[in-house]
Amino acid sequence: YWNAVYFLMVTMSTVGYGDITCLTEVGRVFQLMFLAVGLMLFAGVLPEILELLGQRSKWMGSYSGVKGKRHIVVCGNITFESVSVFLKDFLHEDRDDVDVEVVFLHRAEPDLEFEGLLKRQHTRVKYFQGSLMNAMDLERAKVHEADACLVLANKYCPDPDAEDAANIMRVISMKNYCEESRIIIQLMQYHNKAYLLNIPSWDWKQGDDVICLAELKLGFIAQSCLAPGFSTMMANLFAMRSGEPSDDMQAWQNDYIQGTGCEMYTETLSPTFTGMTFSQASELCFVKLKLLLLAVEVRPDDGGDTKISINPRGSKIPANTVGFFIAQSAEEVKRAWYYCKACHEDVKNENQIKKCKCKNFIGGMMVHSVLKSQQIGQHITTDGKPVQPNGVAASKPGLQPAPSVVAKTGTPLKKNVSMKEESAPDIFQENPRPPIRQDPMRNGHPVIVPMTPDFDFEKTEMKYDSTGMFHWTPARSIDDCILDRNQAAMTVLNGHVVVCLFAHSDSPLIGLRNLVMPLRASNFHFHELKHVVIVGAVDYIKREWKTLQNLPKISVLNGSPLSRADLRAVNVNLCDMCVILSAKVPSNDDPTLADKEAILASLNIKAMTFGDVVTNMDSMGDSKDALNNMGDTSVKRQGPIYGTNVPMITELVNDSNVQFLDQDDDDDPDTELYLTQPFACGTAFAVSVLDSLMSTTYFNQNALTLIRSLITGGATPELEIILAEGAGLRGGYSTPDTLANRDRCRVGQISLSDGPLATFGEGRKYQDLFVASLRNYGMLCIGLYRLRDATLTAVDATSKRYVITNPPFDFGLLPTDQVFVFIHWNKRQSTSL
Repeated sequence: YWNAVYFLMVTMSTVGYGDITCLTEVGRVFQLMFLAVGLMLFAGVLPEILELLGQRSKWMGSYSGVKGKRHIVVCGNITFESVSVFLKDFLHEDRDDVDVEVVFLHRAEPDLEFEGLLKRQHTRVKYFQGSLMNAMDLERAKVHEADACLVLANKYCPDPDAEDAANIMRVISMKNYCEESRIIIQLMQYHNKAYLLNIPSWDWKQGDDVICLAELKLGFIAQSCLAPGFSTMMANLFAMRSGEPSDDMQAWQNDYIQGTGCEMYTETLSPTFTGMTFSQASELCFVKLKLLLLAVEVRPDDGGDTKISINPRGSKIPANTVGFFIAQSAEEVKRAWYYCKACHEDVKNENQIKKCKCKNFIGGMMVHSVLKSQQIGQHITTDGKPVQPNGVAASKPGLQPAPSVVAKTGTPLKKNVSMKEESAPDIFQENPRPPIRQDPMRNGHPVIVPMTPDFDFEKTEMKYDSTGMFHWTPARSIDDCILDRNQAAMTVLNGHVVVCLFAHSDSPLIGLRNLVMPLRASNFHFHELKHVVIVGAVDYIKREWKTLQNLPKISVLNGSPLSRADLRAVNVNLCDMCVILSAKVPSNDDPTLADKEAILASLNIKAMTFGDVVTNMDSMGDSKDALNNMGDTSVKRQGPIYGTNVPMITELVNDSNVQFLDQDDDDDPDTELYLTQPFACGTAFAVSVLDSLMSTTYFNQNALTLIRSLITGGATPELEIILAEGAGLRGGYSTPDTLANRDRCRVGQISLSDGPLATFGEGRKYQDLFVASLRNYGMLCIGLYRLRDATLTAVDATSKRYVITNPPFDFGLLPTDQVFVFIHWNKRQSTSL
């Protein structure tokens, strides 16, 4: 029998060894028939066999991780471009010990270019083909064992709501598979955040988080309206970049590049800091450790969730407090944990501050008594002068200490960023801190800024929203806020914000509320709020109006941002900032043309010429509010005002289009966005810079909470729940608790051209400015906004400025510099800080 089987197989395969042969005629006839039928059958099933073999892709395997090694699952918009950007930031060398494998799960196979990227990173990256909606595929990717699941959004999709809906369904599928999975999701539209709250297992406290691109993008732009260039500084802080200067670059480029190398890190403060005030700790970190301490994580006395206090005043730092730092690398930040007064007080080189071996160091923890720590906090010395607990040098006569303030505590829904402080009785009115006078300059000309408070407003019972975080007004009809060209021309618009909006009546909503709300934060007094004038199609703005109707000081001009007559009617030359936005869907035919209207509008304004502005110079001295008048009085140019002097920020969809904004730059078309002149100067912003937030949120959830609070003006989880109802902001009666919410830090920009800080612009060093601002005014300096050309006397000089993040301590200052600061809310409207 087996000889027969052997014979048939050898014969059918056409090998025919000949060792066994048919001897009879009947056998030979059967052999012929068998060969004919067998070959036909084999030829028929061969394609099916090959198809079955081909269907088993090499991407259909399962993840088998190494025991003890973490992995994350990344899904959503998985393309070569999105993955390249993500991995570049996630696996950056400045991150400390990134021992995490990245698993991509996507329904399509990678193309050749993508496959090449996966092969180059094969030791740290895995790719599997599958669907997030299939439990078997989730099992293959080991989602239940993953440290986190990240969902990337397609920022260039034609239908943002459909993209958000698809990604939210992916979250529902993963949460249904494993409720404990930590999920970080990118969403396009702010109003879609509400749907995540409907998922039963979605829990902010367990690390689930959402990065709303529209909210953050417009929030960054809003902060640039208050402090031009701030959007660039913050975007560079949460992105991982090397920041290596080069001899081939200009001096201003090297200053900027060095700042881009700074990132935000967290580290536990050593027991040496226990008992110090924040200002003392921040001064010690900057002067001794060469670190910039921005905020601290504080745990309430009642044992509730921790909160983040930005530049708090008055309260003492408890033991084991986590600090938020700006530094070049995670290695540098470890100095804050290693620092020991007994061992490192006399160390001059910050790089020598390492883990000490003194008797106070036991098992990695230095043990100091609170009494000793308070003693240390009271004896920080700079230039040999003791510093009192309030942070003011004892040898400086005439300066009163800051009021003692106790940090406000509470139990938030999640880790909140709190910049609130409970003000102590005002006992220092007779001799307040010296005022910082800042004359407002717009486009090189001084202007009149009304400083008289609105007393009718002060009598209003409901003037803030129910959380006390934002100014509020009863709902107004859009018809009451619409201006025609003549009405706008008759209105005295000055120091306002002009929003040039390109949109069709059916364009996707971009969420203008996210742009206006940070400008209506309650830590501004009502008379400080900048009027917002939206120039665009009323049909589109009507669709957005439900979210804007409760925000004060908004006007709408039904016109075109490309019309010079409309721009002149809204006094674009006297605005504090001109914002150029587009809600139109990018065309699939040629994505590079997505920014055509925004670029044309930008070039149109720059080409405009305006007449002289008549100003009252004597009125400039009447202003005493240090933050209402943010400007530069050093440049007093006479004659016509050109559109190139109009402060402007343009939102771009395609990064490469930044080359068309500035005609005088030398940027190569392939230059990365953050290295281009418009971005360095804070005049361009693209949503792509927010890609790095996914990695930042995974490694440090509190960093996103801090960034969101700074950018949104103080949005809280409580407010998220209210807005999720879809009825907009609710007004609330003022109570001591809601009024206390006004007392929080905000971003400011202080000029060194005059006032008490003017002396620092005359050749002094940045460290001198940092220490004096912190001691005397409670202001935390975080960077500079410097003229690209030191003087404007040269024919080809420009008035453009660029951002310098966290300059070195010995960095020289100029009189024309402006300083980015975190500054406390001023309770007294007419007095100094």
